[in-house]
Order: sequence, then C-alpha cells, then structure tokens
Amino acid sequence: MVIDNLQNAAQYHSLGARFEKGLRWLADNDIQGMAADRYAIDGDDVYVMVQEYDSKAKADGFWEAHRQYADIQLVVAGAEHMGYAPATSLQAGEYDDSRDFLALDGDGTFIEMHAGTFMILWPQDAHMPQMAIDSPSPVKKAVVKVRL
Repeated sequence: MVIDNLQNAAQYHSLGARFEKGLRWLADNDIQGMAADRYAIDGDDVYVMVQEYDSKAKADGFWEAHRQYADIQLVVAGAEHMGYAPATSLQAGEYDDSRDFLALDGDGTFIEMHAGTFMILWPQDAHMPQMAIDSPSPVKKAVVKVRL
C-alpha cells in the first residue's frame, strides 16, 4: 500500500507504464468537473471510475481485495476513512472472478483521506472505502484500475 499526495504522483511512475498512465491521467485532468462515470485510459488495462457518494458508517462497510487489478484511489473532494488491512489477516470469502472482487471479514486500521490524497492498493491490500470520518458527508473520488 502507498499513500501520498497527488503532487508527488510522478515519484511512482517507476512502478510501471500502466501505473504511470493512471497517475498522469489523475494529475492532468479536471476530475472535479467530470461526471460520475467510467472513462477509458488504456482500454481495459487502465481505466478510471469517477464516483460521487455520501460516505457511510463503518457498520455499513465491507472489506474487499482484488486479484487482477491494482487500485489507485484519489479523493478529489471531501474526505473519508479508508480501511486498510493485510488481506492475509482477514477471513476470505468467495472470489468473484467476473467482478475481480474478493470479500473479506475482520478488522483493520482506518486512515483519513482528504482531497488530493491517493492510495495505491495491490492484491495483498484489503481495503474498506467510502467510510465516514465522523458523520456521512459528500465525497468525489477517482478510482483508477490498473491491470496487473
């Protein structure tokens, strides 16, 4: 897991060409003005989902991990708690290959994510996004999916 500010994104271009494409896209686009939707960056190898939602109580959250893609999650506006735990420390449920979604159960740590903060999550990084810090509030986020 990596957590940093978007102004430092170029430091992570060395992770590979697909990560560089995703990070450059985040830095070069006015995401605040974009509609919530899926946008292609490099076909299905690198794409972004712009999301708008109200953060929610942790009781309504769930742990997840992915096998085929890494996530680059950037908070564009607002703030949220992002849950993090090593996937091996949680109880794994069923993996849905069609959605690249592994449900997990257990406990982890919550990190405050504010506008301009991004997190890179690999398959070993279980996460619980969209959690409220104190009470539900509006959040705009861009989630870049990078095929591994």
